[in-house]
Amino acid sequence: MGSMQPDITWPFPNGVFPSGLLAVVQRTVVKGDFPALVVLHDHEDDWLLCDGLHDPNADGASIVAHVDHLLTLDPSLVELASMPLGHVAERSSSGTPWEIRPWTYSDDEET
Repeated sequence: MGSMQPDITWPFPNGVFPSGLLAVVQRTVVKGDFPALVVLHDHEDDWLLCDGLHDPNADGASIVAHVDHLLTLDPSLVELASMPLGHVAERSSSGTPWEIRPWTYSDDEET
């Protein structure tokens, strides 16, 4: 599976999220019930935002949303526009600093 938005690729001009960029987001984050605590920029150039508490893979748990809307809910996300592919940003609560590190899916790791 490739990126869900082949016309928008990273790195973004001026290190800013482009208008119209889509992300897979947990409904709890979009509705404002919980802040985004985990942001993944995967190897396929997709963006995924999770609350870090609930299963984002559960049926109906996530939707596709514009990043512009998410920036309105949480302006701190702007700091992540320059995060490279294959990295994840995590924080313990809203208002705490993002910590960025390389990311691999657990089934990609060698045992």
